[in-house]
Amino acid sequence: MYPKIPLAQSIIEICQQKGVQHIVISPGSRNAPLTIGFTNNPYFKCYSIADERCAAFFALGIAQQTQKPVAVVCTSGSAVLNYYPAVAEAFYSQIPLIVISADRPQNKIDIGDGQTIRQENVFANHSLYNANLREAISVENDNLIQMALHVAVTQKGPVHINAPFEEPLYETVSELQVQPEIIDFNTKIKSFSLGNSTIETWDKATKKLILVGELFPNSVEQKYLDVLANDPSVVVLTEKTSNLHHLTFIDQIDTLITPFTDEDFKYFQPEILLTFGGMVVSKRIKAFLRKYKPAHHWHVDELRAYDTFGALTNHFETKINIFLSKLLMENTIQSSYKSSIASIWKDRVAKHKEYNAKIPFSDFKVFDFICQNLPKNIQLQVSNSSAIRYLQLFDLEKSIQVFCNRGTSGIDGSTSTAIGAASATNLPTILITGDISFLYDSNALWNNYIPKNFKIILLNNSGGGIFRILPGHQETETFNTYFETSHQLNASHLAKMYNLEYFEANDQLSLEEQCKVFLNQNEKPSILEIFTPEKENDGILLGFFRSLK
Repeated sequence: MYPKIPLAQSIIEICQQKGVQHIVISPGSRNAPLTIGFTNNPYFKCYSIADERCAAFFALGIAQQTQKPVAVVCTSGSAVLNYYPAVAEAFYSQIPLIVISADRPQNKIDIGDGQTIRQENVFANHSLYNANLREAISVENDNLIQMALHVAVTQKGPVHINAPFEEPLYETVSELQVQPEIIDFNTKIKSFSLGNSTIETWDKATKKLILVGELFPNSVEQKYLDVLANDPSVVVLTEKTSNLHHLTFIDQIDTLITPFTDEDFKYFQPEILLTFGGMVVSKRIKAFLRKYKPAHHWHVDELRAYDTFGALTNHFETKINIFLSKLLMENTIQSSYKSSIASIWKDRVAKHKEYNAKIPFSDFKVFDFICQNLPKNIQLQVSNSSAIRYLQLFDLEKSIQVFCNRGTSGIDGSTSTAIGAASATNLPTILITGDISFLYDSNALWNNYIPKNFKIILLNNSGGGIFRILPGHQETETFNTYFETSHQLNASHLAKMYNLEYFEANDQLSLEEQCKVFLNQNEKPSILEIFTPEKENDGILLGFFRSLK
């Protein structure tokens, strides 16, 4: 059974030919021809998620895990605007997200008809390609659709296909009326070579700093990591979202550099900064590199290079493994750079343990416990704001894969993304989130595709606690209401409404008891809500950084 409208048939046929298999649909009327076509074709795996914002982040989670394009389909009007937060996230995180919006015909726009807005190019600032289709059958339509899908895959980001449909919308036919000619885009693989001057600059430098942002697990070959780890002139700083591990790499950047004096920073200032991967969480490392700029900043990425530190000198447009294979000749130069930083790091680790042993129950204490007790071989999704920043401060088992929406660093779709990711992987998935992020995206639980073993660890400190550690914080009613968003809500009623198992902890003893049961329960999705003191957390966190000096 096919939709009668030829344009809908073309979109569906081209999606199948181009390998777009996952289709996330939000119920509506104007998109009925697409819904009929996608859901009646066994090639596609379709999902129905009512809230468009949640649907788009859910799709983003699937694309994050499969590394393949995922389509979201909605009706006309304000529905499409609810995709925008996920579109922006996909743009900055380089995730192939395909937005297919149904629209009213052009003669219905701006005449006062219901559910009509100016949908064409609505994502222009954050979409890599915009295919504004016309109702009539045409080769141009087919080419626009195919180009959109091609761009999403090759340029790794969101595209928008806007399709106008006239009523009637629900009629079907038994045979296809279209046969779109499929274009074979011959994408040439770029050859890459490094000039001798670049290699010489690298080999001669005695202070080389490598900073790694977001990476998909196993992105870098172990043999290159080993070479970097054995070079005395190289210090490697990673973040939890880099999913990169080696005994000599330092993955708690703020713990290392926060106590540095000007003299320390001057010593730490690299001659060469090599960066790869996506967005970096640590604000402190950004501030350091903007003030103490390297002589050379090289970024390796096939598509983009952001001048994050105001010091970018080279963008190497290639894959990181290819770049390292050309750069690393196992030549080493005498240097004390790695050993000096390693000595400082050893001291930081000792002081970290001392501090954690004497502090009371708090966000800091909870994160330490969680990181020590998470199961091996899981996917860990983390919400933004406090959650991802706290996670940066603790050791994590290297078999745990870590993901976070760091493209725009928003709190809006963390739970939806985590559920989408959980539905697309065989690994058990745990989301660590804060209360504001969880409540903001609570419609994410209105979802029929949550795996039974999906778990949420929810830290509830009665508000946006991260604002308490920012400069200028003052304990006033205005601050509590308009910045911190103080509240007395909990997740128990939401858990009941959406049929999730609910656990709660209020102190160290109950955390230890409840966490054990929570982690061993896999019969249905579950939430462990941990209540921490609202007023003490910021002081304990700031005290940690003071204790490192």
